[in-house]
Amino acid sequence: MEILILAVAIAVIAVAAIGGLVISGRKKKELPPEQRSAPPRTKAPPAEPSVGEEAEGRPEAPGRPVEEVELPPSEAPDEDGATATAPAPELETPEPSAGRLVRLRARLSRSQGALGKGLLTLLSRDRLDEDTWEEVEDTLLTADVGVAPTQELVERLRERVRVLGTRTPDELRTLLREELLALVDPTFDRMVHTETTGGEDRPGVVLVVGVNGTGKTTTTGKLARVLVADGKSVVLGAADTFRAAAADQLQTWGDRVGARTVRGPEGGDPASVAFDAVKEGTAAGADVVLVDTAGRLHTKSGLMDELGKVKRVVEKQGPVDEVLLVLDATTGQNGLVQARVFAEVVNITGIVLTKLDGTAKGGIVIAVQRELGVPVKLVGLGEGADDLAPFEAEAFVDALVEG
Repeated sequence: MEILILAVAIAVIAVAAIGGLVISGRKKKELPPEQRSAPPRTKAPPAEPSVGEEAEGRPEAPGRPVEEVELPPSEAPDEDGATATAPAPELETPEPSAGRLVRLRARLSRSQGALGKGLLTLLSRDRLDEDTWEEVEDTLLTADVGVAPTQELVERLRERVRVLGTRTPDELRTLLREELLALVDPTFDRMVHTETTGGEDRPGVVLVVGVNGTGKTTTTGKLARVLVADGKSVVLGAADTFRAAAADQLQTWGDRVGARTVRGPEGGDPASVAFDAVKEGTAAGADVVLVDTAGRLHTKSGLMDELGKVKRVVEKQGPVDEVLLVLDATTGQNGLVQARVFAEVVNITGIVLTKLDGTAKGGIVIAVQRELGVPVKLVGLGEGADDLAPFEAEAFVDALVEG
């Protein structure tokens, strides 16, 4: 009997233990919703780098609070609370154009004086025979004076020397100066015309044309400086849309003296840019609009026709007051070929001779004027910004003869 009671007690204890385990398991499964959705606790992974941090981890030094970060000077607000803009670059003051050629005469005489010295040496010989006069002719032709002007000068020299008789160095220098000055022709109107005729309320318009490589865009920029130095306001038209960076180059020149530059898309229509430049110059009340046209090969008729189109389009707003042809003085007689073709397409009114300070031969001044019947108005005598000078016949001849 005792054994039976003990067995029943053990069974009851076993049943109770099993029931407790079941109840405990049910309680674990029936956790509250907020606990059931929580993930099991595991070791947290390293934090992902946030904006401004390195992928390897956080920066070594802690970042500064916003209050400690200073704004750039160009964005600092002024006393009124307005944001200040960056200061404009200081404008340059171009050298006055009057008398530039006289000031640059030494530079000119270094390259051109050989012509005058050579002629004076020949004319100072005790006996001026035919061989000597042929040498005089050769000297003039070598200096690119041209055949017709050379023959004219030699004939006049022969006659005056014969009449003069005795020839002192000073007399010969005076004689040579007078004859060369007559060929250069001081009576030409060498003013760059930027004034409108008839009292029209519009700016003067100057087209700058020429072959690639003559320094046309640089000359346009330097001419803007000449005009600003003379007290005129200038708008530049970057109508050379086919040469990479031509518009940037011209704008740089304009920015230096406060001249606005009108430009179009690269490879765009040059006539449209030229038209817009004149339109904007008129609206702004500018004194002069300078239009830098694309360089043209004088052997390409299509390109030359396009240059004629630029001029016609600009003239829809008023006449073009000046057409300047830029020639490289070192090209000699080839420059005359270029000049002829350009003169057939547009009405050239003036010549700009660049690189006259180098190995150029001064006779090209005489030859190109005789060829076109228009004056040399400006000459380039160096790489400096103010080395473009209005041409002065007397100063030029003096540099040839006196060295």
